[in-house]
Amino acid sequence: MTATIIDGKVFAAGLRARIGSEVARLKQEAAFTPGLAVVLVGEDPASQVYVRSKHKATVEAGMTSFEHRLPAETGQETLLRLIAQLNADAAVNGILVQLPLPKQIDEQAVLAAIDPAKDVDGFHVVNVGKLATGAPDALVPCTPLGCLMLLRDRLGSLSGLDAVVLGRSNIVGKPMAQLLIKDSCTVTVAHSRTRDLPDAVRNADIVVAAVGRPEMVPGDWIKPGAAVIDVGINRIQGADGKGRLVGDVDFASAREVAGAITPVPGGVGPMTIACLLANTLTASCLACGLPVPQL
Repeated sequence: MTATIIDGKVFAAGLRARIGSEVARLKQEAAFTPGLAVVLVGEDPASQVYVRSKHKATVEAGMTSFEHRLPAETGQETLLRLIAQLNADAAVNGILVQLPLPKQIDEQAVLAAIDPAKDVDGFHVVNVGKLATGAPDALVPCTPLGCLMLLRDRLGSLSGLDAVVLGRSNIVGKPMAQLLIKDSCTVTVAHSRTRDLPDAVRNADIVVAAVGRPEMVPGDWIKPGAAVIDVGINRIQGADGKGRLVGDVDFASAREVAGAITPVPGGVGPMTIACLLANTLTASCLACGLPVPQL
């Protein structure tokens, strides 16, 4: 068996196109343009790349992009004042503070200051609670939301399937488990303390790997025919001395066993920004009392 490749790049392009169509419809029918504000503190090179990508995607979708770039020495109170201004700005429907933040700033205090209705990262404790209780207006973290979309597209209904989530982070592992439970999967959250981790993975119809350890999951851990979603992005040095990106799953061996698998790169990664736009569209519609489109 050779697994079908789940092409996140192609799916994300289609999702962005659908979002763009919905934004155009909002402009025409409701005279309304969704707005996304991104805040970057400091000059972290990777963060700057992410912010540029988010700005480009926002504009291409027909949304208004608000960028706020602050120096690395910015104090916490200054950042909190900016967030308060964005919370009060009716033109801003989504707020994203790029992480990580400089050490003088308390990340949790900053995330807690964002209006939950504009928390398009889905990290605010109110949205975490809404996701856990199944509230329909929860804003969900972008990466697990993207994983769920890829699984639904590949498998159709997830009801009754056994799923294992490797990793228990607040950003991916925990919300991923909640989303799978909501779709009626039987979910195991595995981690570094799990007894007989290979056996836990072998029983799963769905494997979502999000542990940040390069190629940790070999093919002989995978149940034949399982769907494998690899969230990991790890840079390692190849035999030729050059750096390359790999996931948390050993792609070569897993592909020979799985039914479907995401590559790294080109799998989950492209979905994150697309889902950020989807969350901004959702937040915009909820703020205006309009139906949330099914994307």
